[in-house]
Amino acid sequence: MSKHHKINYVEFPVKDIEQTKQFFSQVFGWTFIDYGPEYCAVTNAALDAGFYLSEQVMNTANGSALIVLYSDNLEQTQQKVLDAGGSICKPIFSFPGGRRFQFLDLNGNEYAVWSN
Repeated sequence: MSKHHKINYVEFPVKDIEQTKQFFSQVFGWTFIDYGPEYCAVTNAALDAGFYLSEQVMNTANGSALIVLYSDNLEQTQQKVLDAGGSICKPIFSFPGGRRFQFLDLNGNEYAVWSN
């Protein structure tokens, strides 16, 4: 499949890169490559991505796109988010096609996790 005109990379604003790496490593098992003190790349999240140092946050209330991750076990993933210091902004709910919850990471960025 050609990469031409496909979404290839996503970058996320974060206030603390080290805390962010620890959170996403603990919850989702992601690994990282550092490119200086203000940027790191995510190496195993299915879609290539990176975190960059910023005081801004991603939140659907301010019009940001919602990044939706998948889980085979929604309740377990929700607990891992809580155990890593994240907070649930929308508890598990059903929608046509599955169930999901939305959470804030340690930076205040909003993400969702769904399962069918």
